[in-house]
Amino acid sequence: MLKLGGSVITQKDRAETLDGAALDAAADAVAAALEAGTVDRLVLVHGAGSFGHHHASEHGVTTTEGTTDAGAVTAIHGAMTTLNQFVRARLRERGVPVVPVHPLSAASRDADGELTLSGEPTRTLLSEGFVPVLHGDGVAQTGSGVTILSGDEVVVRLSEALSADRVGLCSSVPGVLDDDESVIDRIDDFDAVASALGASDATDVSGGMAAKVRELLALDAPAHVFGPDALEAFLAGDDVGTRVE
Repeated sequence: MLKLGGSVITQKDRAETLDGAALDAAADAVAAALEAGTVDRLVLVHGAGSFGHHHASEHGVTTTEGTTDAGAVTAIHGAMTTLNQFVRARLRERGVPVVPVHPLSAASRDADGELTLSGEPTRTLLSEGFVPVLHGDGVAQTGSGVTILSGDEVVVRLSEALSADRVGLCSSVPGVLDDDESVIDRIDDFDAVASALGASDATDVSGGMAAKVRELLALDAPAHVFGPDALEAFLAGDDVGTRVE
């Protein structure tokens, strides 16, 4: 399971602006790993970056605050499907058999915020030789209209459902950083690093690094947070960045 962070593949401080060079580099690494056989089956998730977050912020939609405005939902979801198309196009150019899975049509929350996201469609696509590509999205929530489903939560729920053996979050930083801006090698307790985890510098309605670490600590499989330069090594099976478990 690999997530390409929105901060990696887009310019998060400029609305709906792709970082084409970074996306090309990530697509190269993924294609090479699949061709070499260092990765057998792969599920990709990408973040919202400057495509989804700005629309969500404009309409006041977060992971807890929803909207019943169909126009707002369409704007958020439309921006995410556009970014998804860009990601898939770069991968298809390199021969990767990618197909989209859009969470807005595959997930829901109850009134208490409990998420239901079936892993069966993704599991079946994997068994048929495809590389599913999911993303952060809107999600229908009972009593709240549509709220935000972060890519990190998609990663966690699908990793659990599919029994993923490795999980990677490729971010704009080389790992989870401490107060001295040094990479923390290993995290197994949130409270021990809470003071070093702050909010994202750019518009991010899904919680920044603190939310990422909380989500990853819930996994059974080991997870790694790392920068783009370590993507190839992660796909080769190496320990990179910050290990969270």
